Parts: sequence; C-alpha cells; structure tokens
Amino acid sequence: MCSIIGYSGNEIAAPIIVKGLKRMEYRGYDSVGVATESENGIELKKGTGKVNEVNSKVQLDKLPGKIGIGHTRWATHGKVTELNAHPHPSNSGKIAIVHNGIVENFEELKKQLEEEGYNFKSETDSEIIANLLQKNYESTKNVKETIMKTVAVIKGHYAFVAMFENGQIAAARFHEPLIVGVGQENIFLSSDVLGFIEYTDNAIYMKSGNFIILENKEFEILDFNGNKIKHEITKVSKEFGDAYKGDYAHFTLKEIYEQPDVILKAGETTVDGIKDAADLIKNAKNIYITGSGTSYNSALIAKQILSKYVKIKAEPIIASELQFAPETIEENSVLIAISQSGESADVLEAVRITKKLNCKIISIVNLLTSSLTRKGDIVLGMNCGPEIGVAATKSFTAQLILLYKIVQKLGENITIGFEEFSISISKMLENTNKIQEIAKELKEVSDIYILGRGINYPIAIESALKLKELTYIHAEGIPGGELKHGPLALMDTDVFVIVINPNDSTYADTLTSAREIKARGAKIIGVSDIESDVYDYWIEIPKISEILYPISEIIPIQLLAYYSALEKDTDPDYPRNLAKSVTVK
Repeated sequence: MCSIIGYSGNEIAAPIIVKGLKRMEYRGYDSVGVATESENGIELKKGTGKVNEVNSKVQLDKLPGKIGIGHTRWATHGKVTELNAHPHPSNSGKIAIVHNGIVENFEELKKQLEEEGYNFKSETDSEIIANLLQKNYESTKNVKETIMKTVAVIKGHYAFVAMFENGQIAAARFHEPLIVGVGQENIFLSSDVLGFIEYTDNAIYMKSGNFIILENKEFEILDFNGNKIKHEITKVSKEFGDAYKGDYAHFTLKEIYEQPDVILKAGETTVDGIKDAADLIKNAKNIYITGSGTSYNSALIAKQILSKYVKIKAEPIIASELQFAPETIEENSVLIAISQSGESADVLEAVRITKKLNCKIISIVNLLTSSLTRKGDIVLGMNCGPEIGVAATKSFTAQLILLYKIVQKLGENITIGFEEFSISISKMLENTNKIQEIAKELKEVSDIYILGRGINYPIAIESALKLKELTYIHAEGIPGGELKHGPLALMDTDVFVIVINPNDSTYADTLTSAREIKARGAKIIGVSDIESDVYDYWIEIPKISEILYPISEIIPIQLLAYYSALEKDTDPDYPRNLAKSVTVK
C-alpha cells in the first residue's frame, strides 16, 4: 500500500522525508512526492517513478523548511500520473495532504464540493480530503474542529496527514496504519516504523478512530469526538530498521538466503505461545485458518499437516472471501490468522467478523506491534526480521515452521529435526548454477504450469504465485490428479511444467503424470530428491522428513523466479502493480 510520512523538528525536513520514503518504498512505488512549509507557504514537488528516480529529476530533498509531508503511491483511484501523485494541495494551496486508503464515498463528496466551487486536478479520491479540510478550516479557523468535521463525513478505511500553512500538522487514522515516532528534537508520523527508525525507536501506535495535532514538537492525540486520549510509548525493535541489502544485489535474494536461519529462529520470541496455541486448537469446537496471498497458501499446508499428523480438521478460508460468507463460521471456534505485516486489511476484517462470533484468535505475525498482534488471544511471532521484497519468501518459511511447531506440540511422537533441516537447506543454497541455467530457458516462455499432489499441491500454487509476481509469466498451479480433467489440453511444445515430486507417498503417481505431460512435448523441470529420465531439467532437493518437503521445494523455486526475473530485466524487489502490506480491500 501507499506509504505516508510527516515530520516536524529542528532539521531540514525534506532529506529526512525522502530517506524515510525510500525505506518504505516496498509499500508502493508508482510515484512519489514531498511538500514542506517555507517562508513562501507550502512548496511541493512530485513525479512518477521510484523515489531515487523522481528525486534525481526534481530534487525532492532540496525543498526548504523544517516541517513537511511525503508519500509513495500504489495506485487505486486514477492512473499513474504526476497529477495523481501525492501530496495533494487544496484549492487555496494553504493545505496539503498525503493519504493511504480509500474514500468510499468520494464521488458523492466530490459532487458536493464541485457545486460549492471547488476544482479538482486529479482523478484520485485523496484530493477530496484536501478540499474538505480547506472548506472546514475556512469556517472554523481551528485545526481540531476541522479534523473532526472532516472525518465525520468520510466513509472508508484511511490514514492521512495534513499540513497547514500555519505550520501545524494533523493526522487521522481509521483502520489504516499510522504510527507516531517520538524523538528528542523531532516528531514523525508514518505508515511504518521504517519511516523513522533511524532517528528514534520510541513509537506510539495510534488507534483507529483517533487523530493527532502536532505543533512545535508538541502533540495531542484525540478521538473523533475531540476527547483527549492517553497514549503509550512502545520501544520498537531496532532489528526492523536493519533493512539493508548488504552484499546482495536485491533484498529478495538476501531474504531467500536468510531462510536457514529463519528455520532455527521462527517462534523464538513467543515460545510459550506455541504450547498455548496447541492447547487451544486441541480443545476447539472448529478451526479455521485465514490469510491472503502467500499467507493463505500457508493455511492450505496447515490444513494438510493438521489432518495428516494429528487428525485435526481445519478449514482454510481466503481472508477476502470471509466477509461474503460469514455464516460459514460457527460461534466459539478458533481462527488462525496469518499475516506477515499484521496490517493486511482483509485479514483484519476476517478477524473482526470472527470475534463477533466469540471466536478465539491465534495471530501468526512478523511485526509484534501490528494491529493483528493486538487482536490476537494468542500471538506467535515469525521472528524472521524485516522482509522488504514484495514477494514473500522467508516469511512463508517462518509461517510453516510455526505451524510445524504447533503440530509437534499436538503430536506425542512427532519429532522434527530443525537444526539438521537448516543445514541441508544451507547446502542446497551453496550451488545455484543449475537454477540459473534453467532461468535462461524461461526468458521467452509465456506459460508455466506447476504440478503437485497432496501436501505438495499448495506449494504448486505458491510457486505459481512467485513466478507471476517476479517474472510476469503466466503461471498456474495444478493438482496432479486433475491433469486429465482439462489441463492436459494445454500441454504442448511451447510449455514448461515444473513437477514437484519428492520421494513421499505421492511420488509414483506424480511421476506417471509427468510422463503423460512429456508425451505431449512439454519441457519438464523436476523438483525432487530422486533423478528421473522424464525430467528435461532436474532441481535436486535434500532427502528429508516428509513433513518438511514443502519448504525444501519452495526455496529453489523462489530462486528460479528470482533469476528468471533478472533474465527478463524486471525488478524482483518491486514487481509492477504490486505492493507489500495491502491495507485496502
């Protein structure tokens, strides 16, 4: 999603804002802009492209003044153009805003404002907020009253920061994330702690339905009715500020190579919670698991391992679908909610729905200060450190490790050798030459199919997702037993098929399916611990316990997607049209 930032302090604002936006660029990178308060009023610069690109063109970081706001965009309303980029000034130019989220009633509000003489330059819903603020400030001459009147008419999920010509900054939050960074000589308002972690580790996580007014480094937090709210300062882990590539070409590659450590560290910060989660699951009336994207694919694997190894039934539900079928949830059940950021809008909505039904929530989350953390009855931390690459890699592994640890607690005779497994993955990552060679073969391919059975089928789906995200190649995960029910018609000499085929109970049947594909002329990439003559290309994985195969399978395919992206000259860290932490529905 979009990233927003506000700053007030003793230093020139623009360079600090640009640096913060660069750190948060994973949340959106269509366009970028900065506005600051100067002797001449509000000065503003913006453009399309990534932070460094736009900054080199228009010198965002050269704007004057010690108060400012900034934004990187992930387009929702309106094309990627300079006019649609944030910040948006009001008609008078005396107020400027940056906004994350969606104003659901923007058409109605825009029509009202146009009838009152307001003009709009952009196609965005965000510009509505700027002119509403102008209208209300001109009538009240008071920032507090202005914010209260504005949020009273806006419908939707949003966070915005507004800068007034008089030097005041105000910000409001309704479901979208907004964090206050409190330094000794400066105050920040940001979507993410990465926006200010270099300057302070003191943070206030604003609650939904609250707003803040900031002037001369002093601030007060109020609810939407104007009542002062007590706030608590939280110490943010400096680990989440350590978002540097080091010697790696991209964050994505670095994060793939961090997975042996993730296997050992996942859940370490919330060890007691694993036993508590197991006890809750064991005694649950019904169990549901939800997530979005990669996190939902983790839910699919959770269903498999819970049923196979401990005879517990669980129902995976795509988070975005739950609001349309809430009747599928029975009261007094357990919901396992999975989200790397803990701010995914659809996951939080799923939690809200299930809480109304008196369900207990197990939150599996990476950022332990997130909204999902605060909503969980039991919280399990992924503990995989900051994940900047938009395509989830190490967080997927962390999610699976936590699920394995729950299963291990539930099963009396289940022993998983995580240390040995970590070593085997490290060895697999030592030589990726074959994967890089296969990536060259995929450069001009238009269609890739991934075949898997049983516990390997969710990995086929996750593999397809990684290939789509990083390479923009059409990729589709197929259950092996369904090959004859349609997919076989797609197999010809122009197609590559990745066959996920470890030496488990699915091996023989999957190999038969591979031969049927081979007979139609398609190229076969086998992902297996056993070589076969049916494979045109073989990616070797370690011989390990059956329950661990999903992780050993997905890691080489993550690498294949990464190196294929390089061959196609796409940016693996920031895929087109996508963003991390999707905080709008």
